[in-house]
Amino acid sequence: MDGTRRLAMFPLSAVLFPHSEQVLHVFEPRYRALVDDCLAADREFGVVLIARGSEVGGGDERFAVGTRARITTASPFDDGRWALLVEGAGRISVNRWLADAPYPVAEVDDRPEGPEPGDEASYARATVAVRRARTLLSELGAPAPVVADLGAGSGDDSDRLWRLCAMAPLTALDNQHLLETDDPGERLALLCRLCEARADDLALLLGAGPDDRPS
Repeated sequence: MDGTRRLAMFPLSAVLFPHSEQVLHVFEPRYRALVDDCLAADREFGVVLIARGSEVGGGDERFAVGTRARITTASPFDDGRWALLVEGAGRISVNRWLADAPYPVAEVDDRPEGPEPGDEASYARATVAVRRARTLLSELGAPAPVVADLGAGSGDDSDRLWRLCAMAPLTALDNQHLLETDDPGERLALLCRLCEARADDLALLLGAGPDDRPS
């Protein structure tokens, strides 16, 4: 899609990456209205990370780069709540926030995306870093993001960098930095650095030491 347009927005305390999925539990009346309107139209809304504040009640501050979300499954509850499965469809930039009516609405542009980097050595290093961080986190008894793993043969998939980002057990702010990085090669390098640092920190907590990386 080209050009500036109005888009219903759902600020969250987590980042939705393109080509990844997220489950949402919608219970606030204003976001129930958003779901109703989206299902009656193109099933799309925008997701942005909350910089300060809470998902509930409004009054939050939001980052300006987010993701178009497409509703793939919508399951209603008897009391009006919704369980949604959404998929990230592409990055967006927020140009201007409009008045809530009743939910947040913004004027947005689609954010261009460059070609996936072809550096297989960098992909391999980043994949090892992501999986090491996930393994160490599980050894500490903490959950890692639940996403589809990168299986054999995924090297030809144009979305594998985003799926690798979604697998990484990073903070929401780290994920936002990945989302805002326009150049895919720089994004891949940043993902590797962040996950190696995360894994080293986790290794120290487990008493393994930061140099005990797989060769």
